[in-house]
Amino acid sequence: MNIWEVILAFVVVVLMLVALLANVLVLMCFLYSSDIRKQVPGLFILNLTFCNLLMTVSNMPLTLAGIIYKSQPGGDQICHVVGFLETFLTTNSMLSMAALSIDRWIAVVFPLSYHSKMRYRDAALILSYTWLHSVSFPIVAASLSWVGFHHLYASCTLYNKRPEDRTQFVIFTGVFHALSFLLSLIVLCFTYLKVLKVARFHCKRIDVITMQTLVLLVDIHPSVRERCLEEQKRRRQRATKKISTFIGTFILCFAPYVITRLVELSSMVHINSHWGIISKCLAYSKVVSDPFVYSLLRHQYRKTWKDIINKILKRSSINSSALTSESHNQNILQLNE
Repeated sequence: MNIWEVILAFVVVVLMLVALLANVLVLMCFLYSSDIRKQVPGLFILNLTFCNLLMTVSNMPLTLAGIIYKSQPGGDQICHVVGFLETFLTTNSMLSMAALSIDRWIAVVFPLSYHSKMRYRDAALILSYTWLHSVSFPIVAASLSWVGFHHLYASCTLYNKRPEDRTQFVIFTGVFHALSFLLSLIVLCFTYLKVLKVARFHCKRIDVITMQTLVLLVDIHPSVRERCLEEQKRRRQRATKKISTFIGTFILCFAPYVITRLVELSSMVHINSHWGIISKCLAYSKVVSDPFVYSLLRHQYRKTWKDIINKILKRSSINSSALTSESHNQNILQLNE
């Protein structure tokens, strides 16, 4: 292994450990908090967490082995199963993010009719579609033997070894990425830009009321006036930052890998193997960022895992105090004897 391969292997290990810890924390919060389970978006987040965890324990270890040994890890059957899962889980994750954006769009743009438009039944129907959509492409690829170990990405993924199937594989790959990455990106941009438009409209209304109040309160202290103006600025930036994070992480993590897969179809372009693995690592980094972007940095999840930690610490402190009391009683009995 050269220095680049060592670095890439180290990056995969770090991504795998952080992804496992972060997604397990999200799962623990979901199981612990009844309030999170009652919310409709919790179903989409649970589905996204399931995909991320399965990707972490199935695909990432084999990619690490592929980088180290520079060959297919395990037998053909294992590689076919992992390649099937890679295609299914990636598509399912993208569509889950699109479903979360649709949920936010309905909640912000149609707040009065949200509970009638987005019920558990509606969320279950959306999830059923994401699973059906996601499983159809790997089934077709597996039936045509287009799944195998790809040395460019050091992983088991979509791969065509037969030159006579090149045209069909090019069409399949183009349709696959158009109906997974491109479709999800269009939905994300449409829904979140609508949400941003509504958020900015409400910010302007609040700013007008705030300025009118500041004008009427002539005796207000200058420091209070400055804090109000700073809060106005932060309020305008908050929605923009969140939506930029949702769309930006999606593009940053998936676009390099998808573009590389499409460019690879041209026999006239040579792609460096190190770049292929880097683009794959960027796609894996979405598994790491999702728990923080959609869950752990939100107030409800932060409060939940803090409650879990406090409960564990309280239980351990009670156990330690009980053990101390028991040892103290034993010492007294020994002295009396």
